[in-house]
Amino acid sequence: MSSNRLLDDFDAGKPAALARVVSIVENHRAGFEEILASLHSRTGGARRIGLTGPPGAGKSSITALLVKRFRDAGLKVGVIAVDPTSPFTGGALLGDRVRMENVALDPGVFIRSMATRGSLGGLAAATREVADVLDAFGFDRLLIETVGVGQSELDVARTADTTLLILVPESGDSIQTLKAGVMEVADIFVVNKADRPGADRLRNDVELMLGLRKGVSFGNTPAHHGVDLKRLNPARLAREAAKTDNPIEWTPPVLSAIAIKEEGIDEILTALDRHFAYLEQSGTLRTRRRERMRERVMDVVEDKVRGRLWKDTGTMSWLELQLPAVEEGSATPFGVADELLRQRGELVRGEEDK
Repeated sequence: MSSNRLLDDFDAGKPAALARVVSIVENHRAGFEEILASLHSRTGGARRIGLTGPPGAGKSSITALLVKRFRDAGLKVGVIAVDPTSPFTGGALLGDRVRMENVALDPGVFIRSMATRGSLGGLAAATREVADVLDAFGFDRLLIETVGVGQSELDVARTADTTLLILVPESGDSIQTLKAGVMEVADIFVVNKADRPGADRLRNDVELMLGLRKGVSFGNTPAHHGVDLKRLNPARLAREAAKTDNPIEWTPPVLSAIAIKEEGIDEILTALDRHFAYLEQSGTLRTRRRERMRERVMDVVEDKVRGRLWKDTGTMSWLELQLPAVEEGSATPFGVADELLRQRGELVRGEEDK
């Protein structure tokens, strides 16, 4: 099928064309850049929601429930599930395939399972590009589910407008993991399996850390006499701040859910709407999306430069000749790198064929 025909079918809303375009973009096949360029002006209409958390936290169950609620509201939903091993394993999306059937067969839902292929951040390198394709196709909500929780999973926050961090009482050293960096990027915390022992304590621990991080325990505190010691509890103050619609600052709410019983989903949906309203009113949405565009340009430049340099046989041969000097100590990796860029600048500029 020609590129023009494929894009015509894509514009006509044909699912087969969407799947074909996603495959071309995901695998960076010939013509993928032209396709993305033609679709770029049509992106920006979908809300992108990231879901991350440790294995077994119930991300897949919550994803499925959110899809159902969005469809009940008449919204088209795209789902990207990032699998750390294989793009088509049984655990790639929504747990087992039995639970998937309720949403997977819905014509208003498109599900794509992708592999990380060793990329850092828990997201496949092409996830953002696939998200752009789904956005351009006209989906109203994009759910991006990734595994793990820690510094290597922060990329999900760079891809989404709103990031949900899903935890469970038995997730072990979850609070220590939060300190690694996810704490700063999660917009909404969800303690799933809240009917299990330790759920209330986990929720309080997260709220305590939110309060300490934001310093709310010292904000608006009466001076000296008249201090209400009860209000010095950072967790309590964070909890109260999360209930207030502040157009300038967002305090992440810490919600409880029992996905297997479909409990807590309405609260999650409400929090998602509140957060998006905050993003729009504060101007943060534009800032986040502009930053996403900046990072995309930087990623593309890095990929192009890397490909042009390291796929060039002349460059690699020259580099091999420099290694003995580096081994002896008469040259340094930094000096060799500078000289390589000076000598092979035409490759960086894309002038190798001129």
